[in-house]
Amino acid sequence: MHRYYDDNVVETHIGGQPQATPNKNDFLADYPIVKAFLAGSFSGTFSTVLFQPLDLVKTRLQNSTAVVNGRHGSVSMFGVFSNIIQQEHIKGLWRGMVPSITRCVPGVGLYFSSLDYIKSSYLNGETPTALESVLMGFCARSMSGAILIPITVVKTRFESGVYGYDSMMSALKEIYRTEGIKGMTCGLVPTLFRDAPFSGLYLMFYTQAKQLVPQEILNTQYASPIHFTCGVTAGILASVVTQPADVLKTKMQLYPTKFNGLWSVIVYVHNNYGVQGYFKGMVPRMLRRTLMAAMAWTVYEQISKHIGLK
Repeated sequence: MHRYYDDNVVETHIGGQPQATPNKNDFLADYPIVKAFLAGSFSGTFSTVLFQPLDLVKTRLQNSTAVVNGRHGSVSMFGVFSNIIQQEHIKGLWRGMVPSITRCVPGVGLYFSSLDYIKSSYLNGETPTALESVLMGFCARSMSGAILIPITVVKTRFESGVYGYDSMMSALKEIYRTEGIKGMTCGLVPTLFRDAPFSGLYLMFYTQAKQLVPQEILNTQYASPIHFTCGVTAGILASVVTQPADVLKTKMQLYPTKFNGLWSVIVYVHNNYGVQGYFKGMVPRMLRRTLMAAMAWTVYEQISKHIGLK
């Protein structure tokens, strides 16, 4: 659906006849999907940088070889935080920032632009039902997740502290040279099992929560805190459901030669850690995914209003 604005047209005279000449803003007016991508990328940048330490701690907690203060075994989130600061200083909390930005910024942009395309093409811009929200989120995240899986592998390895890559590009080259395409895409299945259901469930909970709020309130100064609250609620519920897939994804991407497939990882985690092993790192991941998603949607909603997407 195209959107046109009167202030985007400039009159010129050719051969004595006035002609309407669109200015540079017409491009965005004609292509709302570009607006959605830009708004999503901006919101993704802000939230990714802010909550990177939580993602780093989550990965370290899920790494069974992690050592804290010289001890192997079960450690707490605060223990990992303390160890990182002691060993790597404050900047160590943002280890893996480059692959995180490279993955999340276009990933969030692709996600939001895919949602906008699906909604405008198949729902005529109407508010989706609960089932439609799940399917929209599932499809949008599957596309971005599959496209960016090599960056996800590099991000996980950077954060783990196990690999000593010099840069993101050298990491990609090394993985391709030693492990081939299989190494570049390892953990794709659990990644999709994590991200696609998370996004589908999140979008369902988020849109349903928003519908409980009167529209006139969403048009007031309370819109941002309401969006954020809806996002936090949706994030908590979706994070718990998808946590096991996140643990399996981390194991496969850190130790690709150790496991033959998804089932071997499932058996390994169950035999070594029991049921609770599938929920290692849940607290930092829940905090990060919940706050990041809530902030991304809040920023996206506000930017969308300002650039005429909504």
